[in-house]
Amino acid sequence: MTGRVLACLLLLIGLAWAQATDTRRSGYADMGPALRAMQDDDAANPGMLFVQQGRALWNRSEGMTGASCATCHGDAETAMRGVAARYPAMSSAGPVDLAGRINLCRTRHQQAEALAHEDADLLALTAFVALPSRRLPITPAEGEALARLRARGAELWSLRQGQLNLACATCHDDNAGRSLGGVTIPQAHPVGYPVYRLEWAALGSLRRRIRGCLTGIRAETWPADAPEFLALELFLMDRARGMNMETPSVRP
Repeated sequence: MTGRVLACLLLLIGLAWAQATDTRRSGYADMGPALRAMQDDDAANPGMLFVQQGRALWNRSEGMTGASCATCHGDAETAMRGVAARYPAMSSAGPVDLAGRINLCRTRHQQAEALAHEDADLLALTAFVALPSRRLPITPAEGEALARLRARGAELWSLRQGQLNLACATCHDDNAGRSLGGVTIPQAHPVGYPVYRLEWAALGSLRRRIRGCLTGIRAETWPADAPEFLALELFLMDRARGMNMETPSVRP
């Protein structure tokens, strides 16, 4: 056996072992058959309605320049493939998540106003841009500035807060898989955001979900543009490294 063949064989064995010992799972695995079927069928997935809205926005002229997203990027299926799987990332304005990147394009290249967090158009555009990354592995961006912010996110993940004195890790690491209010506690891997939650009857961002958790533990919520959101998102995407994107996912 040649050295190259042996190296390839060892690599395959290592990959198989890593997959076999990986106990991570997305919230999809904790849902019942009906909700899984809803997510799997694009004709039944309510998140796809927002994707279609995002498609129209992608091709709509905006701002003082009269440009559309398609003017610069062309076909989203090709140009945006894999993009959502590596955000948050660095930009000339510093670290941004995917919605922040869209707003930078609006203000700089279209000379249009930035959209507010949880704005329906911003969520729809984010879902549309994320769709070509569906089923691709999460590959977090690297860099010193991102590493520092990601480390802050790790601290926040383990920080006990609120009147209930709970940390993110208390539920999603220590008690994942158990039931809370009739719903299985997920491991909290952000593989499908923006996500359509039945609880919301709408599409929502990871920031909205984090705010909901903070409210649930009776902690003070952060301002919409607080850096803590981005820090946690960076940490969570790194924690989900290698898991496949599901956007737009459906959750209870």
